[in-house]
Amino acid sequence: MTPTAATPEAVSREGGLPVPGVRRDDAIVDCGWGRLLFAQTFTSARALADALREEGADRRDIACYVDDPHVLIAQAPLELFLDPSHMFRLPLDLYRPSKRGQRAFHVRKLETAHDIEAVGRIYAARHMVSARPDFYERERDSETLIQLVAEDVRTHEIIGAVTGVDHVAAFGDPSRGSSLWCLAVDPQSRHPGVGETLTRRLAELFKARDARFMDLSVMHDNDLAIALYEKLGFERIPTFAVKRRNYINERLFVGEPGVEGLNPYAKIIVDEARRRGIGVDVTDAEGGFFRLTHGGRSIVCRESLSELTTGVAMSICDDKAVTRRAVAKAGVVVPEQIEAGDAEALKAFLETHGAVVVKPARGEQGRGVSVGLETIEDVEAAVEHARTFCDRVVVEQMVEGEDLRLIVIDFRLVAAAVRRPAQVIGDGRKTIRELIEAQSRRRQAATGGESSIPIDGQTERCVAKAGYGLDDVAPENATITVRKTANLHTGGTIHDVTGEVHGVLVDAAVKCARAIDIPVCGVDFMVKSPRSPDYAFIECNERPGLANHEPQPTAERFIDLLFPLSMPAAVRRTGLG
Repeated sequence: MTPTAATPEAVSREGGLPVPGVRRDDAIVDCGWGRLLFAQTFTSARALADALREEGADRRDIACYVDDPHVLIAQAPLELFLDPSHMFRLPLDLYRPSKRGQRAFHVRKLETAHDIEAVGRIYAARHMVSARPDFYERERDSETLIQLVAEDVRTHEIIGAVTGVDHVAAFGDPSRGSSLWCLAVDPQSRHPGVGETLTRRLAELFKARDARFMDLSVMHDNDLAIALYEKLGFERIPTFAVKRRNYINERLFVGEPGVEGLNPYAKIIVDEARRRGIGVDVTDAEGGFFRLTHGGRSIVCRESLSELTTGVAMSICDDKAVTRRAVAKAGVVVPEQIEAGDAEALKAFLETHGAVVVKPARGEQGRGVSVGLETIEDVEAAVEHARTFCDRVVVEQMVEGEDLRLIVIDFRLVAAAVRRPAQVIGDGRKTIRELIEAQSRRRQAATGGESSIPIDGQTERCVAKAGYGLDDVAPENATITVRKTANLHTGGTIHDVTGEVHGVLVDAAVKCARAIDIPVCGVDFMVKSPRSPDYAFIECNERPGLANHEPQPTAERFIDLLFPLSMPAAVRRTGLG
């Protein structure tokens, strides 16, 4: 790592680090996703503004420690803006490590290509700019940049990442400072405390280097993060950050006109439309309705449901029994199913299959669905519950396996993901009810309020099947599945498998879309593995949540379908859109 410097660097004999007190001017540190420009080292506001204006394409530079932002912005008022973030400082001489250990995951330095790929995936899921893989490889042994990851000790999955900057190594900081950047936790992670642990480990590393403080920048409205940092002892300091206007941070300086109240499933489409210059008129934000206009073409959408989906296709998807018959005729594998109503037939069906699924004939988002029922009493109770959502209830053969969602747009696969039911991990202190409530809050925060874990009869049955009650304290590191269904709205998580899904599953999903003649749909299969050809059809959703599948280009392909002329000409010619 070679920070920009206007004067020669004085180095110590031990370790080659800059001598504290010998500060270099115009210090810039490349973090891969962009550059940090340390304003306190710049000789003038003009020099700092000129450096910010050299920001690279698709990068996000930050001028930090700006004490007079009005003077800096005045150098280029049409290009620079004041970042709406607060700076917080942790005095490391007062910091005390946590007495409680963490055995479900551990924090270590970024090391492998797998680590690098996982960090990129987490940053993409959090809508953050990631560095190129070769940047991470070059900087793994840097004294200036510290890259830490959190790894699940059981699955070895990377579930969080953070970057630290050593200010002494960067520019000989006489105040012996350090800073934390790009803290990100996998939104699918079940483990509590990942962000806190990453923050603590970085603080402890810098304290061991004899740093006096660790700073961080956080958006002013990120109440959960601010509460965490204040709990750890961070205090707000009066300094500012300035950025250059670009498309990445556009919402910070122009706001988001007309998208107030839109859920993530509508917003991802609206954002992509506006990026292409397509006109957007939000007609009902709460309901997710908007009109898109491009040239002489105008289409009304409700999230991923558009006027291109016919009323007939809608009615087929709306009734699960009709959907099943339609796809079965196309040669798709379907589980056995009956309609509830005949008590004797219900008993015989249960005896034949051992375990069944009960669901309303009409409905969405997993409402009224009960899975894994093994007694007639549970089946009858589930039927009554399902009838509160729809008069007609279907009972289906229970198929074991993983829940696979495939997004098909214009009869081509765009994304595939395994959906897993909500789980909690015991800590030896909290009750299962408290763990569920905490996990539910994390899921709500990660999904903009779209996902939470209900505590109802199905949750109680799942917990009981694991041998516990809701008010029992689970042993440390015990994993407890608290829902049978993997629906995201009831706390499930989603894991991208687009690059590895078996061709037979892709063909079957496209058959479903063609059988219903629907241009956009989410097809659900139960599978042994996404890499295996074995499957059973579950249902087809006419309004799939495209935001659940990032970084796959679901919104891009949706807009391509609606407005093919908005695609770049080269893409249209090659047919790659």
